Amino acid sequence: MGHGLRHPGDLVAWRRWHEWRHPVRHAVRTLRSRVRTPAPAVVDVLEPPGEPDILVAVEATHASVREAVASPLEHLDPGRTVVVVPVGWQPPDAYTGHRRRTAVLTHLAMPSAPRAVLAAGHYTPIGSAAFDLAEQCGATFFVSQHGALTPFAPPLPRAARLLAWTGEDAAFWTAGRQDVEVSVTGSQLLWNAGLVTGASAPSSTSGGASEHPSTSGGSPSAPLVYLGQGHAAEISRARLAHAALTTCRERGAVYRPHPSERDVVSRAVLASYARAGIRIDTSGQPLVDLDAPIVSVFSTGLLEAAARGREAWVDFPRPPAWLGEFWERYGMHRLGDVPTAAPDRPAVEPARRVAELVTEAAR
Repeated sequence: MGHGLRHPGDLVAWRRWHEWRHPVRHAVRTLRSRVRTPAPAVVDVLEPPGEPDILVAVEATHASVREAVASPLEHLDPGRTVVVVPVGWQPPDAYTGHRRRTAVLTHLAMPSAPRAVLAAGHYTPIGSAAFDLAEQCGATFFVSQHGALTPFAPPLPRAARLLAWTGEDAAFWTAGRQDVEVSVTGSQLLWNAGLVTGASAPSSTSGGASEHPSTSGGSPSAPLVYLGQGHAAEISRARLAHAALTTCRERGAVYRPHPSERDVVSRAVLASYARAGIRIDTSGQPLVDLDAPIVSVFSTGLLEAAARGREAWVDFPRPPAWLGEFWERYGMHRLGDVPTAAPDRPAVEPARRVAELVTEAAR
């Protein structure tokens, strides 16, 4: 596979691939739509008085999107900013005085035309509606990168302004595109991870992984934790399950399921792990509080752990070419090698830099 996305500019093709990789989920959704007419999607729109000219679309409430898109709200002028959020989501304190109304997503509108729109993309219903509004008004549409990029990431919207974690990510995501403008801001998610007290990058001269590697800044006896990615569409579930089973058995690792591993198939796989004698982490402890060395296939959580000074590695038997390229782009080290180093830290907090760029575009 060449350098860049498999679907560099075709959102329809990307959605078709995504549905093909999740056939059961797609079949259930299709059956439900045939049985009953789906209710129109609704969102909460938070509006200040006056004529705001910035729109921030918070497509989801999980940490990666929250840090990429919602964190810049702390540095934007609330009096100029409309926020579109999932129903019931609470914004930062500076926005609690905004008028909240529930709106049908297909009729998204602002009291005045936006000049700049910030989102994580246009592949979700909220992101798509925000992009449509930006196009109608001639506003700059900013895409704030919220996770590590594989070739199967959704394409960028036409004429978007990409706010990338690194220059390498920007080149990867825009390969084959001439219509996207790029600014490198860094990652707020990784910035926050690096703020954890006592975090320090693992020494580049430390030894390879033992059965129970020690933890920089953590408990030296903590067992290795395997970050599950059974939900991932990029690699078959069978290969992911085999890789997890093998590593957990050989290294005595504890398996930590991804929050998305809750469907019937995932529960069956977890049960098979338990029968094989693998310990399953059901504590629900936030990843940021996890005081243990970790290993995963290609989880962004590995970079968070490295940023906190934890020991972190990747592992996967016979990795496809794109996965090896992914590991190289993010400086991820394989299990048995020295731990992955902490990502470079930008001079300016990413959320602040994102807000600065959005504000400049709205002038």
